[in-house]
Amino acid sequence: MTKPEDMPGRRLRQVLAWLCVLSALIVTASQTHAQESRVRDLILTDPAPPVRLMGYGLVTGLAGTGDRVSGVAGAAQTVSSIVNLLRRFDVEVPAELLRTKNVAAVLVTAEVSPYLRPGGRFEVNVSSIGDASSLRGGVLWMTPMVADAGQRPVGGAQGPLLLSPSAMSRQSGEPTNTARIPDGGVLEADIPHPKLAASNKLLLREPDLGTATRIATAIDSAFATPGTARVDDPGSITIAPKDTGSSFAATLTRIRDVRLRADRVARIVIDARDGTVITGGELLVGDAVVSHAGVTLTVGPTADTSRIRGDVRVAPGTSVQRIASALHAIQTSPGEIAAIFEGLRSVGALNAEIVVR
Repeated sequence: MTKPEDMPGRRLRQVLAWLCVLSALIVTASQTHAQESRVRDLILTDPAPPVRLMGYGLVTGLAGTGDRVSGVAGAAQTVSSIVNLLRRFDVEVPAELLRTKNVAAVLVTAEVSPYLRPGGRFEVNVSSIGDASSLRGGVLWMTPMVADAGQRPVGGAQGPLLLSPSAMSRQSGEPTNTARIPDGGVLEADIPHPKLAASNKLLLREPDLGTATRIATAIDSAFATPGTARVDDPGSITIAPKDTGSSFAATLTRIRDVRLRADRVARIVIDARDGTVITGGELLVGDAVVSHAGVTLTVGPTADTSRIRGDVRVAPGTSVQRIASALHAIQTSPGEIAAIFEGLRSVGALNAEIVVR
């Protein structure tokens, strides 16, 4: 039998227990909350497949980190390319006299919207195909871009190379033989493009039946006409507007501006090169123990927050970002970080999609 003097303490414990339950519910709701989005944010802007362009070119201006060619030995294609380039300017240089440590042969690739017109710009990616050790500080010489080998060029690319932020650090150890040029490509000829009027489907960026249903419901509500939007499958919605007194393009623009409440997918993005961890919110981790490549992460009720070489101990409910910081503090490699978070997800301690890029 409970003594009268024990009643205040008992009630206090009950209140604290209910507060803990309420806090847990609030945390759970914050992880799965819906946010307002426009239809255009949830669908593919260009439903038609992109046009892929490619080219072969030269990067110049390197500080002795280009293709290690001496005369005609080594990467002979770099020497031949330079000889042909100079010949366009009526300059004849014997191949055996060329020293090309400041030049690298590269492949140039890009994806272009099929609706882009001549004069439009696009981003290009550059990668070394010789034995250049680095493209840092290089400039891409004017490179013709084709849709398929042997076809006529439909565009061109040139400009200074931009390396990733982590690769810009000389102490990072990250390979620097790939780079990009924002707006470095220019379309110079028409490419085949589909008719906009034929595109009466909305294609979801991330197929999901619930999201597709909410989009269709929001469109029907905005037009006050049931059946304006019909869900085909988790990734496709067919638009069949009734007589709106306007063109289909104008109707499609209005549809894309319709707003709705869409669930945000819990996702963790991990950069496999530098170990950067990006989350879409405060994702929390439950009890688990993961051991990988000499690193052990323990998430448990008796684990005090601590970090020693090869061992990380945290309490349940610790956020993904805090765990990532702890793993970085003991110099865990990017691959090991990705494997540890994959392990947490596989045992149910982390409810989120893991994307390694």
